[in-house]
Amino acid sequence: MLGILAGTAVGIVLGVASGLTPGIHANTMAGLLLAVQGLFLPLFGPETVAVAMFAALITHTFLDIIPSTFLGIPDPDTALSVLPAHALCLEGKGEEAVRVSALGSAYASLIALPLSLVFILLLPSVQPFIDWGIGLVLLLAGGLLIVYSDSPSWSLAVFLVSGALGVFSFHYAFLGWHTGGMSSILMPLLTGLFGISVLLSASHGTIPEQHWDGHSQSMRTLIRHTGIGTVAGACVGWLPGLSNATANAVLQAAVSADHDPRGYIVATSAANTANAFLSLAALFALSRMRNGVMAALASQDLPGIDVLLLGGMVAALCTYILTIRLSRLARKFNGIPVRRLSIAVIALIVALTFILCGPFGLCILALATAIGSVPPLANVRRVACMGAVMIPVMLFSFGIPV
Repeated sequence: MLGILAGTAVGIVLGVASGLTPGIHANTMAGLLLAVQGLFLPLFGPETVAVAMFAALITHTFLDIIPSTFLGIPDPDTALSVLPAHALCLEGKGEEAVRVSALGSAYASLIALPLSLVFILLLPSVQPFIDWGIGLVLLLAGGLLIVYSDSPSWSLAVFLVSGALGVFSFHYAFLGWHTGGMSSILMPLLTGLFGISVLLSASHGTIPEQHWDGHSQSMRTLIRHTGIGTVAGACVGWLPGLSNATANAVLQAAVSADHDPRGYIVATSAANTANAFLSLAALFALSRMRNGVMAALASQDLPGIDVLLLGGMVAALCTYILTIRLSRLARKFNGIPVRRLSIAVIALIVALTFILCGPFGLCILALATAIGSVPPLANVRRVACMGAVMIPVMLFSFGIPV
């Protein structure tokens, strides 16, 4: 038990660092733990390192909403949620955005715990029948997003062009630096599409006074959106080749970020956290590694899944409380000039891109920013830019190398 608690504490600290630092993912922290695990093994044993990795991943899924809300910097896992979250901040409701996100992640943790056990028992036998249909599901989801947009032709064009950029980015990812691992290329790709392109159009004036008057969603609505997000997160946590970014795009068909921004934030946060739990279930049931943390876990002697789930639930409880407390930082942004803040954030993004991905990353960032600037000009939803992730996954599922 001492090893579990120590691992959870270390994981929470690392998850806070990655969640609050734009461009840094829990995968990076898992790699760091692998590098220094020799310091922990003599004191606590291998379960400490494993629990720390999983606790860091869970913690990250709670806190990555904060840079998205107050700085407008998307996390690769929840890129689309930056749009409604930052918009709420500009309306003086940034604290509400963070709080409803924390609720979505907390409820998803409670649902995902028994769901993980059910998946381990039931799904391995039907997995071969599921794998082949992933590309068709994504094709259908992408088609619905395009057909029901205000301008299907422009949505299709943005979807295909962003998809071509995604294929190019993944195919030539070896040209970039891999300071944060091979998945680092997602940072400039999605930040250009959903971060800088939004910040460049930031209005003048100052950030309005941030206030908290309670969230406006009923418990029934909150649970419904959490359930939708958890199902989406469960699917991408189990099915090969999918990511949280894919779940965000598919969720647009069920919960509109334009008409119900709070519901969409809840759903995407729930999907993010549920995906973390279900990716662990996929590792134990099928030996499939859905992210860098699972790959790091698979490289060492694993404790029982009950030990890891216990550490994850403790981390979820502690991080929920921490996220609520950190949401009060919203008041620190009162009166800050929007334009000046946007310029500072863009400079930070460019610097991080160079550190993580080098010159190739800067090239991808510039191209992604150009494409991400098209949707508002063509009066289409920015979700069409998710072709950057969805098209490469479709090609992969159809057996076409990317």
